[in-house]
Amino acid sequence: MDLETMLSFKWGIMMPEFIILGVATALSILDLFLPKTTNRKILGWFGFVGILGALASLFSLLGHETTSILYDTFRLDSFGKAFKLLLLIGAAMVMLIALSYEPEEGMKEYKGEFYYLFLTALLGAMMMSSSGDLITLFVGLELLSISSYILAGIRKHHLQSNESAMKYVINGGISTAITLFGMSYVYGLTGTTNLKGMSSVLTSIFDTQQVYLLGLAFFMILIGLSFKVASAPFHMWAPDVYQGAPTPVTAFLSVVSKTAGFVLIVRLLLSIFASVPTGESGTVPLLVSLQDYMAFLAGATMIIGNVVALRQRNIKRLFAYSSIAQAGYILVAVSTFAFIFDAMWFYLGAYLFMNLGAFAIIQIITMKSKTEDIGEFAGLYRRSPVLAVAMAIFILSLAGIPGTAGFIGKLNIFMGAFVVQDAHYVLASIMIATTVVSYFYYFGIMTQMFFRPSASDEKINVPGALVAVIGIGVFATVLFGILPNIGFDFLHTNFGGFKDFIN
Repeated sequence: MDLETMLSFKWGIMMPEFIILGVATALSILDLFLPKTTNRKILGWFGFVGILGALASLFSLLGHETTSILYDTFRLDSFGKAFKLLLLIGAAMVMLIALSYEPEEGMKEYKGEFYYLFLTALLGAMMMSSSGDLITLFVGLELLSISSYILAGIRKHHLQSNESAMKYVINGGISTAITLFGMSYVYGLTGTTNLKGMSSVLTSIFDTQQVYLLGLAFFMILIGLSFKVASAPFHMWAPDVYQGAPTPVTAFLSVVSKTAGFVLIVRLLLSIFASVPTGESGTVPLLVSLQDYMAFLAGATMIIGNVVALRQRNIKRLFAYSSIAQAGYILVAVSTFAFIFDAMWFYLGAYLFMNLGAFAIIQIITMKSKTEDIGEFAGLYRRSPVLAVAMAIFILSLAGIPGTAGFIGKLNIFMGAFVVQDAHYVLASIMIATTVVSYFYYFGIMTQMFFRPSASDEKINVPGALVAVIGIGVFATVLFGILPNIGFDFLHTNFGGFKDFIN
């Protein structure tokens, strides 16, 4: 590729990615040369400003027309912009949580690495959102995954952190291999790695043996990506990793990494398998004929996540199973294809605010008490009424109680199960039943906070960064619960119903 061709590309559409890349590179160099006695928090604030800069540049691109560069490997379309918005907002809030994280052991010497590895993971997620090619998708996925493996085990002298990193690496490596094997089948049948090119080739495939191979590819890709979003029965790594990883990393994995996983699922499945004709008349897309398998995955994920959460005493493990259950709810939208973009975007946005707000409070309590037992939340209302009320709002939203953003998100997905031609009554029933089950463990935390005596009456001091995270979380959770049209109007005004997803 000559210099003239390189300069002809509209590089401005990659500005958010360039800002994150530039800041991550600058942080790594600064960390190398700064004296060891210098507090590394300054790098975290630098990274936070970089994320805000990327967010500002993304807002400037909202009205930009759909553009692809580098031979269709990078696409700036409404889908990419909408989900990058969630990724950047989530990353900014996680960075604030990380700035207030002061564990007893094994982090001080690695604090600088923590910040720029976090930014490289974010960069991988953003690349996945705008990828138009299997190669760039895979590079983005690996950038996110490898950075996440290191972040999970960054407390080098902490046994649980080491265990969580090892389990994460093994499971992540297996899932990546399965995903890549599935991708290789699609490449072998189409002769191209470009998603648009694949889609156009696959519309003319009618040979039953080739369709059979594409079905195998679908299952391998779905299984591999199910590991990434921690959906049952491929969820076994999540509770151990969530428990052993530093709290900001757990928050990152539960929200930003999960959002990136769903972005990848939708990008791949709708771009590739929605265009493969099956059935006697050749009018039924392969994705539709296989949707029952995705529905089964969604049902199993909701049941296992919510039922196993009932037995948890460790707050981070409980939120791991809660996160698995939330993945099941989002998979309902994916498997029914009803309002898939709207429902996914709104639910992931609501989940972002309520979950990160909850993790900010979890970090405050666990760092003060030096333990992660749910019993440490006992009497929180007497010690800090504001924290207790904020946590109650997040829990009510996670449980899907009316008046919160979580309720609107679940309602959207629930209604979507009925508006399709063949209504998913079983899936909707499982969604209701498991939501009721979730009340037991969510309200168990509230019982501790409001109705149990506290072992200590010592007041809790909340760092300014965490005040911001909790405040933003409460405000957004209540606002989008009472006035959800603000979110949907913003979505439709700026992203136009995602009509440019494949075109």
